[in-house]
Amino acid sequence: MNTPQSWDARAKEYSLYGFTDMPSVHQRGTVVLTHGEGPYVVDTDGKRYLDANSGLWNMVAGFDHKGLSEAAKAQYDRFPGYHAFFGRMSDQTVMLSEKLVQVSPFASGKVFYTNSGSEANDTMVKMLWFLHAAEGKPERRKILTRWNAYHGVTAVSASMTGKPYNSVFGLPLPGFIHLTCPHYWRFGEDGETEEQFVQRLARELEDTIQREGADTIAGFFAEPVQGAGGVIPPAQGYFQAMLPILRKYDIPVISDEVITGFGRTGNTWGCETYDFTPDAIISSKNLTAGLFPMGAVILGPNLAARVGAAVEAIEEFPHGFTASGHPVGCAIALKAIDVVMNEGLADNVRRLAPRFEEGLKRLAEKPNIGEYRGVGFMWALEAVKDKATKTPFDGTLSVSERIANTCTDIGLICRPLGQSVVLCPPFILTEAQMDEMFEKLDQALDKVFAEVA
Repeated sequence: MNTPQSWDARAKEYSLYGFTDMPSVHQRGTVVLTHGEGPYVVDTDGKRYLDANSGLWNMVAGFDHKGLSEAAKAQYDRFPGYHAFFGRMSDQTVMLSEKLVQVSPFASGKVFYTNSGSEANDTMVKMLWFLHAAEGKPERRKILTRWNAYHGVTAVSASMTGKPYNSVFGLPLPGFIHLTCPHYWRFGEDGETEEQFVQRLARELEDTIQREGADTIAGFFAEPVQGAGGVIPPAQGYFQAMLPILRKYDIPVISDEVITGFGRTGNTWGCETYDFTPDAIISSKNLTAGLFPMGAVILGPNLAARVGAAVEAIEEFPHGFTASGHPVGCAIALKAIDVVMNEGLADNVRRLAPRFEEGLKRLAEKPNIGEYRGVGFMWALEAVKDKATKTPFDGTLSVSERIANTCTDIGLICRPLGQSVVLCPPFILTEAQMDEMFEKLDQALDKVFAEVA
């Protein structure tokens, strides 16, 4: 009941909703949550939902991990806040930087902290512009990404994001170039094999570099798996085809691991899963298991040395944030890394990933599921009007929103993305909870497809 003092009414009165389907809110109201229990969240009416979205990809240890809470409480009691400016930083910041380089694919490196993945990507772009200018190549400012990529919401990181909705902000900014999305099922041409598709994308990359001029390109950013694009793993051999071209023209490669980092794909890093070594890694989300807003730029040895030389030349790096390297955030991150890597969470992802895939494979037998795709603990089902032709439903039907809303009604949270429904549950998920997830999604799919198909 939506009375003037209801939680829904209060939320609507005072909140501006981001990335929210407003017709759903107007028709259905706002789900206001009070607490969580393992992979479940509970609303103000006491209704429990299995959150198969891990909050927003990030609550990988669930919503009530005592060890993480205790780490936060202990650091708040010990040293509750500081910055990382003027040659001062907390001991937790130093320890986390050591740990991040140790668990990275790099033999050595440097770490810089932000408050989010968006800010980390934005910071990385500024670092590239900074070092190229310091090396006498100030014209090297163009950024290569891919259509359907998601890299954040700042003016720069939104320009990197290959999504049409950013046009409402007058973005992208000039100099941000989007290459073809590496989704073979959707963008492969008639009669084109997956290998030929990858070769075509590699030719497009080299043609783009030659057209724009290698001496104008600052870097190439890629998510190992496109997350907010709808969980799109790269076509087979994609990175192995792209990296030699980027290396040929001395274009830095940045792996945006905001979603894939720390276990989501079954390995510590997504670049490990897809067998490539970048020049830098962008980390966030799982870095603190969702308990603190933090992002990190992890520079490999080459970029660390070059950025370091540029800093020494002017005696500082004029960039940072008030809460960069926050001691509580760093303490939580140290604990979160330990929890994921040493308390069985990463092992659970690897153990249950085949079961996850098998469950989706069964659901994909439905006539209105065109594709199931994913890796580790990040998967998607794509709805289609016609399976044989891959024809999508009319956008006005809002099919993925309907599926997600129907799931919510029966106690399952999943995420609608375009024509897809995304599942990225916490790493603590049990077999019984996975079964519950599939049973509820199955019900929702049948109900919605009966209405629209």
